[in-house]
Amino acid sequence: MKKLWILFGIIFLFSFAVLLWVGTEIFRQAPPIPDQVVTTDGRVIVGEGEISDGQNVWQAMGGMQVGSIWGHGSYVAPDWTADYLHRESEFILGALSRDEYQEGYKLLDAEEQAVMRQRLLEMMRTNKYDPATGKLTIDPIRAEAFKYNLDHYSDVFTNGNSDYAIQKDAQSDPEKLRKLVSFFFWTSWASAANRPDDTISYTSNFPSEPLVGNTPTSSTIVWTGVSVIVLIAGIGGMIWFFAGMRQEAPTEGAPDSDPLIGAELTSSQKATVKYFLVVTLLFLLQIIVGVITAHYGVEGNGFYGIPLADYLPYVVTRTWHVQLGIFWIATAWLAAGLFIGPIICGFEPKYQKLGVDALFGALLVVVLGSMTGQWLSVMHKLSGDAWFWFGHQGYEYVDLGRVWQAALFVGLVLWFVLILRTALPAFRKNDDKRQLVLLYIISTAGIALFYAPGLFWGMRSHLTVVEYWRWWVVHLWVEGFFEVFATVVIAFLFARLGVINPVLAAKASLLSGAIYLSGGIIGTLHHLYFAGTPTVALAFGSVFSALEIVPLTLVGFEAWENIHRSRAREWLEQYKWVIYFFIAVAFWNLVGAGIFGFMINPPIALYYMQGLNTTAVHAHGALYGVYGTLGLALMLFCLRAMQPQRKWNENLIAFSFWMINGGLLMMMMLSLLPIGLMQTYQSVSVGYWSARSPEFMQTEVMQILRWARVAGDTVFAIGAIGFVWFALGLIFRNPPAENSSSEEEE
Repeated sequence: MKKLWILFGIIFLFSFAVLLWVGTEIFRQAPPIPDQVVTTDGRVIVGEGEISDGQNVWQAMGGMQVGSIWGHGSYVAPDWTADYLHRESEFILGALSRDEYQEGYKLLDAEEQAVMRQRLLEMMRTNKYDPATGKLTIDPIRAEAFKYNLDHYSDVFTNGNSDYAIQKDAQSDPEKLRKLVSFFFWTSWASAANRPDDTISYTSNFPSEPLVGNTPTSSTIVWTGVSVIVLIAGIGGMIWFFAGMRQEAPTEGAPDSDPLIGAELTSSQKATVKYFLVVTLLFLLQIIVGVITAHYGVEGNGFYGIPLADYLPYVVTRTWHVQLGIFWIATAWLAAGLFIGPIICGFEPKYQKLGVDALFGALLVVVLGSMTGQWLSVMHKLSGDAWFWFGHQGYEYVDLGRVWQAALFVGLVLWFVLILRTALPAFRKNDDKRQLVLLYIISTAGIALFYAPGLFWGMRSHLTVVEYWRWWVVHLWVEGFFEVFATVVIAFLFARLGVINPVLAAKASLLSGAIYLSGGIIGTLHHLYFAGTPTVALAFGSVFSALEIVPLTLVGFEAWENIHRSRAREWLEQYKWVIYFFIAVAFWNLVGAGIFGFMINPPIALYYMQGLNTTAVHAHGALYGVYGTLGLALMLFCLRAMQPQRKWNENLIAFSFWMINGGLLMMMMLSLLPIGLMQTYQSVSVGYWSARSPEFMQTEVMQILRWARVAGDTVFAIGAIGFVWFALGLIFRNPPAENSSSEEEE
């Protein structure tokens, strides 16, 4: 154990040292935001503060939920960086050609077109930003292109665009539209202009745009090769390490009967029932808004002919769909932690139930308040800066307004205090569970405290800086500490049932935690390859994101261990479906997080795939497949522990289990993955802008593939409804009396 703790500590300290050091380089080398953009003949095109103002306009109207910037965001509308860059490039080529040859660019012969492209290349890639004056100087023709794009985007956001699922009057204020387009211009400029004394742009030449020389950099190609080598070496090393140190916890000492039978529930444990009720309702609501969101992709602003977007636009439903998933999954995990607290310490701390009830109220306020604020922000019903504080911050996965964000952090700290009140007495006992309890305290502290980086940026913070901290929350919070927390909680549950020895469970959990964090912490940087960061982020991110996949190649061991445990005693058969959900977590860890994660993670893959439907494949397989399934498994265990003698409706939960997992797989294989791979081919062969364009996405074959998603969505939804019905039955329906002839209870 001492060696494992040393290993865990070294990995933790080294990884955060690297992550923070790379962060300082990101802050230092972020693309500059000009005070003014002026033409060579002295005209001011973008005034002081207008780029940051435009970023705020973009945020308030939904930000990353309305298309994407630098590849980060939603998938129906274009990537505004790539779209602006391509439209600007085509406009300039046309203007130069007419001026030089009195013909449009497409009517020129190959040699003449090459001359025009070279002039465009030099114009776009030459960096004329002066740090001394804060001014960016551009050619007059780029000012004309700005006006051309301003007219186009004003039409899109004022009149709406069904191809983009953008509702009418998404933004119709001329001044705000000009600032919004100024922000689009800046992200486009940073993606094409060379860094000082370098031959690559601030975004490492992302997005792909051959017209301006945006092709993969040498670093993108080289570090992809290195990451694959590291992956192969890591898998080999892990197998040897795993074989030498990992020990399957023996099950021969399992008790002859369920140790939970006869155990009296404490008042705080009973109070967690309402958490699980909310989990089921939010799960169902997420599916409903998800169906609406997916349908907007084929019908634009309607839902089977109903003009729903007038009242509930795509940006709102997608925001809610993503946020509700985080809310119900986190609620299930937090409730499970609160439920096992008294089990860990063996008693109920004073006022524990009051704390559980207070936390529940706070979570409800955050959920309802943030969802209401987001709708108000998108519908332009918040004045001044209220959109930032109470509305929509515009950053995917952390969309909720700052007040709700801060309230959620306070709630997580309260949760940690409640956990600590039950864990510390158990830690002081110095028994065979002590090491497991310590790891449990560390993982819960990580969950509570590492949501704080979501508060580290302000309303006008640089986009690159926001992205750095945002991924601390999205990746590090979830894939780091939640992963360790899940490992420890599962170990606790099996230890409580007497199936595994607590000491061996602690060793296995500590080893697993060290392995997960070895790639997970620095692997956060793989989200930041092209977000205006220096190549050092690409180098570290590519190598360590490859290491994230290594432990997932061995999840089959975990699955078989769980199956073996379930067969240790006859009474464990009643935990069969809880364990099956744990096994499904292992499956989706390999498929959703592992295979589909590594499919897009290497730099050269992400260069062409970022923000395409290949990303959605990974997101659904990892977020729901791993964390959602585990949330449902933890809820089922707690509901089983509350009534260990109760007979379950095995047919209903079996039907639900297979429908949910089968539907998720169908959703990916029949729709998301084929669309994503076709987009990837288009991105490689034509350009990133084309893979996201309506001309490509609205073709007949794409529409067929989008409709094909209905099959998987329907199967998944039916399974989810079955699960909700099953869970509500356990929560609300009293179990039959012992002498009842009824053998099953829904």
